[in-house]
Amino acid sequence: MLYDRKDYYFSNKYKMQIVDRVGGGDSFGAGLVATSLEGYDAKSIIEFSVAASCLKHSIEGDFNMVSMDEVLQLAGGDGSGRVQR
Repeated sequence: MLYDRKDYYFSNKYKMQIVDRVGGGDSFGAGLVATSLEGYDAKSIIEFSVAASCLKHSIEGDFNMVSMDEVLQLAGGDGSGRVQR
């Protein structure tokens, strides 16, 4: 959920098998910062941030090894939750 002092925005929900929780919060925070700096609207910011965190949970270790395009693909409606390489 993202609140901009006016409205609440909710992201899609993802069902997935978690491989590693380490770095999920950092990926979410990095998504918030990156999309805010790029001028995304509030709904797109929360969608991107949650998708980045979701994909990170599918990767072992503390480094998110996905590209912005992969996050955008999931945030844009690819509900597979799988990293396409």
